Amino acid sequence: MRSVPASVARVLDAALATDPDREALVTRTQRLSYAGLDRAANQAARALAGLGIGPGDRVAASLPNEADVVIAFHGAMRLGAVWVGVNRALAPPEKRFLLTDSGASWLLCDDELPAMGVPVLALSGWREACAAGDPGPLERSPDPFAPAGIAYTSGTTGHPKGAVHSQHNLLVPGAVLVETRGYGPELRKGDCFPFTVLNMAVLTTLLVSQAGGCSIVMDRIDAEGVAEWIRTERVTTWNGPPALLHSLATEPSVAPGDLATLREVWTGGADCPEAIRQAFEAKFSRPVLATYGLTEAPTVVSIDAPDGPHRSGASGRPLPHVRVRIAAPDGATVPPGETGEICVAPADDRYRLMLGYWEHPEATAAALAGGELHTGDLGFLDHHGYLHVRDRQSLVIIRGGANVYPAEVERVLHELPEVGACAVLGVPDERLGERVVALVETAAGAVFGQDAARQHCLANLARYKIPERFVVVEALPRNAMGKIIRADLAGLV
Repeated sequence: MRSVPASVARVLDAALATDPDREALVTRTQRLSYAGLDRAANQAARALAGLGIGPGDRVAASLPNEADVVIAFHGAMRLGAVWVGVNRALAPPEKRFLLTDSGASWLLCDDELPAMGVPVLALSGWREACAAGDPGPLERSPDPFAPAGIAYTSGTTGHPKGAVHSQHNLLVPGAVLVETRGYGPELRKGDCFPFTVLNMAVLTTLLVSQAGGCSIVMDRIDAEGVAEWIRTERVTTWNGPPALLHSLATEPSVAPGDLATLREVWTGGADCPEAIRQAFEAKFSRPVLATYGLTEAPTVVSIDAPDGPHRSGASGRPLPHVRVRIAAPDGATVPPGETGEICVAPADDRYRLMLGYWEHPEATAAALAGGELHTGDLGFLDHHGYLHVRDRQSLVIIRGGANVYPAEVERVLHELPEVGACAVLGVPDERLGERVVALVETAAGAVFGQDAARQHCLANLARYKIPERFVVVEALPRNAMGKIIRADLAGLV
């Protein structure tokens, strides 16, 4: 069983001891060895200390995908501070809420942001502060089980809640993935999601450092840009959203050879239509590995094995550090094949549940009742141990007493080539309780035909599940991870 580093502050130590000159981080403007990243993290820690940041203080960052965000994260961890990632795409009121709710002491950002309610240090000032810091060794003994990061969930309604994780738990997913997938120094993991997101820190620098590999920080999210990064930097593992997989599979300017170095391609299993997976594999001769993860875990709970097989509609098998149970409404465990709430518990002493929701004791008690994480996701385990995610409990549409899972209807709609993306929701109805409505974002250059879509649904779904209305929208609202923001859908109906 692979050991977990003592803390994030010590995560670089193994690579520093064996090959300090090995490449650790590549961005658009910088290449850092493990020794270089270690020195930069020391400078960042001293720069943060100069701002008055110490153990337990919250430091927020809203930075672009560059070396700065990775260095700032490592610096904060060396001080025992608490990282609060703030998506750059959020509106000012949304950013202010995260800063106020977390009690952040400072915000590091790429532009001056007025009226944030906390002191703001722009990127130029942050770089100057780091450059002035001593790169030499510093004492690194943070409590590995104290709060280290607050990751805000997008949620479906109301304000987001902050899931709190320790340095130890931020390290566990990387340790398990390195062990189970045999990663080593040859790992070159590329990622294009925003690096301010705590889950991305877990799956980038913290995972890669434990393998002794290199983290590739991508600054483009278009098909041509991602393909260029993969080809130029010889990326071996990449994680992308379904929409980008579709673009790569259909973009004529992206050749199969552009992705030839890839050994693994990950995406969210419940979010990725099988048609997209098949199109990608047909073009690039690389399977798309399904995953299931969540902010509260943190990150990956289940994943397909690198050498398969993939089961249609499934999100892989649970990783060995977690135990997944499917619970009925009364809490009893349901047998394989039956749907219930997905619950996650430690399977060994490496893993601990999240520390809770930041300053939300009641929500914490409910989510962690009985010593397991109640995810709020509905799904089932099949007889082969694969996890199938159906939907969020809060999203289930109850139409005339019958349950309609939006994800099930969305999968059928995604089989239509003219559907680029879609979201199904329930709208209030006096007689039935709720009626089913589908919001459709058409594929580039395509025309959506409602009659044809209805006939396709009739052929593949029970009548009560068929949308009664199809609403074509220019674009569906999405968060930093490319997922549709459900809370914003009602305003589009």
